[in-house]
Amino acid sequence: MALKIKRQRTRMALRHQRRLLQRSEINLGREGTAQAANFPELRNEIVALKKLEQEQKELALRIAQLEEGIKRIEAERQQNTEDQNAAIAKLEAEKKPLLQQRNQAKTTADVCERELAAVERRIRENETADRNLLKQLSDLHALDPAPADFEALAATINARRARLPEERAELMRARLGSADAASLAKEKLLAAESELAVVEKKIERVRSEFEARDRKLNENIRVQQEAVREARARHHKVEERKTPAYLNIGRHLSAQGIAPPNAPHLLTDAHRHRGTVDQLLQHRAELTTLSNQIDMQELRKFYFSVVSILALLAIILPVAVKSPRKREWLPQETDMILSINIEQLERADIPKRWRKDQPEIWPKVWLGLVGAAALTPGLTLPRDAVHITRAVSTDEPETPREFCCCPRGTGNPRHRRSRGSGRARSRPAGDETGPEDHRSTFQPVSGARSRECPPVDLPESARSLARFSSDLLP
Repeated sequence: MALKIKRQRTRMALRHQRRLLQRSEINLGREGTAQAANFPELRNEIVALKKLEQEQKELALRIAQLEEGIKRIEAERQQNTEDQNAAIAKLEAEKKPLLQQRNQAKTTADVCERELAAVERRIRENETADRNLLKQLSDLHALDPAPADFEALAATINARRARLPEERAELMRARLGSADAASLAKEKLLAAESELAVVEKKIERVRSEFEARDRKLNENIRVQQEAVREARARHHKVEERKTPAYLNIGRHLSAQGIAPPNAPHLLTDAHRHRGTVDQLLQHRAELTTLSNQIDMQELRKFYFSVVSILALLAIILPVAVKSPRKREWLPQETDMILSINIEQLERADIPKRWRKDQPEIWPKVWLGLVGAAALTPGLTLPRDAVHITRAVSTDEPETPREFCCCPRGTGNPRHRRSRGSGRARSRPAGDETGPEDHRSTFQPVSGARSRECPPVDLPESARSLARFSSDLLP
C-alpha cells in the first residue's frame, strides 16, 4: 500500500513537472526564434510560424477596423441621442403654452359649468317656493272657520307669489347667459385640446423615429462586437497553433544550450525542469522495479485481510450501537423496583429497636427486605454492600422473576435472579450489568459462581416490603 501511494505521488509530481518543462520550453522557443533561424532542421517550424504570424496580423488589422467601426457607431448613437433630446426639448417648448391654454380653458369651462348649475338650482328652488306658497294659500282657504287675520295672511302670500315670476324671469335670462358662456368655454377647450394633441402626436412621432434609428445603430454595434469576438477567438486559435512550433524550437535550443540574448534565464529554467523530470522518471522506474518484485499472493492476502476487517466492522458496529446501555440491566416488563440504602437503614431508630426488643422477628424482617441478596456467596450484609436494588417482573406464562443488585462498597456488584418456583441463581459474568459505584452506573458481575440457593417466598417478601417501607425509607 505504501508503495502504491509512493507511485501515485511520483506520478502526480511527474505530471506537474512535465507541464512546467513544456511551459519553459515554449517560452524559450518564443524568445529564441531568431537563434532558431541558424538551424536548417528548424526551417519548417520557422516557415509555419511566419505564416501564422501573417494570419495573426491580418486578424489584428480586422479587429482594429471593427473596433474603429464600433467607436464610430457609438459616436453616431450619441449624436442621435443628442438630436433626439434637442428635438424633444423644442417640441416641449411649443407644447408648454398650449398646455397652459388648455388648462386655462378647462378652468373657465369648469367655472361656467358651476355657474350654470347654480342658476339651475336657483330655478328649481324658485319653482319649489311657488308650489309651497300655493299650497299654503290653499290650506288657508280650506280653514273653517277662517282665522281673524285671514286677509293679512292671504295678502302676504299673494305678494310673495307675485315676486316669484320676476325672479324666475331673471334666472331664466341668467341661465341663457351661463349656457352661452359654458358652450363658448367648451369650444375653446376643445380647440386647445386639439392643438395640444397635434403637438403630442408630433412628439411621439419624433421620439419613435429617433428610437428606431437608435435601435438600428445598436444592432450594428452588436453585429460588430460579434465579429470582434469571432476574430479574437480565431486569433487565439492561431496562437495555440504556434505552440507546437515554439515547443520544438525550445527543445532544440535547450538541447544545444543556446539561450536568447534578451532572456538567458529561460535556458536555465528549462535545464532545471528537465533535470527534475529525469530524476522523477528514474524514481518511477525504481518504484516499478520494486512493484514487480512484490509477491502477488501476499498482496492478495493483505487485500483479503483488509476486506474481512471492514466486513466485521460493518457487522459489529450496528450491533454495538443498538445494544442497551450499562444501566439498562432490568427488563421492560418490571412490575416493582425497591432500592434500600443499607447505611441509612442501619442508622435508623426502628431497626435498632426491633433488634433489641424483638430479636426473634428482626431476622425474618431483614430476610424479607434483602431477599436473595442475603444468600449471595462472598457477600456479608450489611458490611459489604452499600445499597440493595430489588425488582420483580412477570414473564409471558405469568411466571414471576426477581432481580437483585448488591454492589459492594468497592464497586464489584453481585446479581441474583429468582425464576419460576422462586429459586434464585447468581447471574454469570457479563450476563447482567450493575452499578460501578453506589450511585448510578452498573457493570458486569465478575467472579460470580452459579449455585443453588434456598427458595425465596416472593409474596411474603412483598408483604414485608409493603408493611415496613413507609417507616424505613428516610
